[in-house]
Amino acid sequence: MKNDYKDNKFQKLLDKLQQESWQLELLISGFAIFGLISSLDPLARMGQEAYASESYSKFFYLVASISCKVLIVNLIIHVVLRGLWIGAIGLRYVSGEIDYDALNYKKRFTNHLKKKVGSFDKYIGTLENYCSILFAVTFLYLFYIISFFLIFLVIFIAGSIFLDSGIFSKIVGATLLGFFSIFFLSLSLIVFIDFATQGYLKKKEWTSFLYFPLYKIFSVLTLSFLYRPLVYNFLDNKFGRRLLLVLLPVYVAVFYLTTVNHVRSNYINKQANSSINYANNNNYLNSLEENKNITKAAIQSKIIEKPYLKIFIPFRQKIEDMVINQNKDLKTEDDIRGYNSNFFSSNKRTKAKDSLQTKYLNAFKKAYTLKIDSLKIQTDFIITEINNQLGFESIYNIKEITEGKHILKINRFITSNKTNKIVNEHVIEIPFWYFKQ
Repeated sequence: MKNDYKDNKFQKLLDKLQQESWQLELLISGFAIFGLISSLDPLARMGQEAYASESYSKFFYLVASISCKVLIVNLIIHVVLRGLWIGAIGLRYVSGEIDYDALNYKKRFTNHLKKKVGSFDKYIGTLENYCSILFAVTFLYLFYIISFFLIFLVIFIAGSIFLDSGIFSKIVGATLLGFFSIFFLSLSLIVFIDFATQGYLKKKEWTSFLYFPLYKIFSVLTLSFLYRPLVYNFLDNKFGRRLLLVLLPVYVAVFYLTTVNHVRSNYINKQANSSINYANNNNYLNSLEENKNITKAAIQSKIIEKPYLKIFIPFRQKIEDMVINQNKDLKTEDDIRGYNSNFFSSNKRTKAKDSLQTKYLNAFKKAYTLKIDSLKIQTDFIITEINNQLGFESIYNIKEITEGKHILKINRFITSNKTNKIVNEHVIEIPFWYFKQ
């Protein structure tokens, strides 16, 4: 069936659908809220795994998580308002209009209420407008968020070209990336000003002439051509413009409230990693949750009864960069890091890689300094996986150390960006108690 938007039958169909759309709105909102809330934990878990494996997909999970939270806030507000609207309609069926005379208030209050509260039908109509527009603006803001992150995706791609492709030297690539970022972000700021002012640059003759090419370019970069009719349908309506502006501070307030914590002490607080006075569960393998990742290092337990210490250091690409920088003979002409297909991989390259692993692990061992209290320890590492996290594992004999509390201290040698010299960097301190069986 072909729908001609100018045909009267199609117009009548749209009128009928918009009058009955509230039922679909509630149905979709209810299922969407349930599904979105259920997806927050899996998204957080997959985001942690992507971060731990240094996958570029971590940015996707960040955008998806923020988008879900925006949708949840909007849809919950929509359901509350739509429920209030349904309740108001039910009350109108029983009680009809507001009879201010029946309230028997004094004239001062009666006149004030008639002016400020007004007609009950007007109240129902206002709720209907808010509900209908809010449901549509929910998905409009979702597109806004996607467009915002697409801007940074362009800079990320430019960084990959200028810095990681090998086409330019490090200094030239960084310089070109700096100039490009300043230029591109300046253009993005102009587009944002037009967005924040609801199209001010399109209203003046000379600004519209200069802004038009930029508008067309960013329409493609931000995918705004997909949702532009929705935007302009809001902007040509005063009520819609007002709601768009009101929701922005609501989002800021909601996200601010999510960061509020009750601080109970000036001295005791949660920390991201263990230290000499703090034990974080993520640095102990036996207390590590199934879907959590190790950030800097971990040992098997807070209380150790067996005569060995199991040490795990998760792999990071910057660790490999550090090792290669300090061992130039490990640097290969063919850097295969990144996304590659196994379809074209050769056994020769795999064997060459295997032959370098021992050399690589020895270099890793030299780059890291491990101490138990003040005693420096020497140990070998192997490559393994814990909770699907690739890393370096070592076992050290501790049967000769005294019983009681000890601190595992991990440092590493890195090349300073400022002086270009090798310096000793603190990584983590993990407390543990050793008691012989």
